[in-house]
Amino acid sequence: MNMKTSLINIGFGNAVVAERVVAVITPQSASGKRIREDAKDNNLLIDATHGRKTRAIIIMDSNHIILSAMQPETLANRLTNNAE
Repeated sequence: MNMKTSLINIGFGNAVVAERVVAVITPQSASGKRIREDAKDNNLLIDATHGRKTRAIIIMDSNHIILSAMQPETLANRLTNNAE
C-alpha cells in the first residue's frame, strides 16, 4: 500500500496533514467558541497563530483543534487544490 501524505501550510511555517482535516470553521461562531474551549480543557488545543488573531479553527480526525491566523477560505482553497 503506497499512501501519499500531503501537508497543507497553515501559516508561519506550520503545516497539517491534509487527509486528516475534518473541517475548517470560523472562530466567531458559537460552536467554534465551544469547540475551542472544550479542546483547551482536554489538552487538545494547538495554537499555531504565533500571537496573531485566530481566523480559522481546524478540526482534525484525532479530535485535536488547531488555531490558525489564516482565513478559512484560504485554507479551504489549499485543501481543495491539494485534493485535485
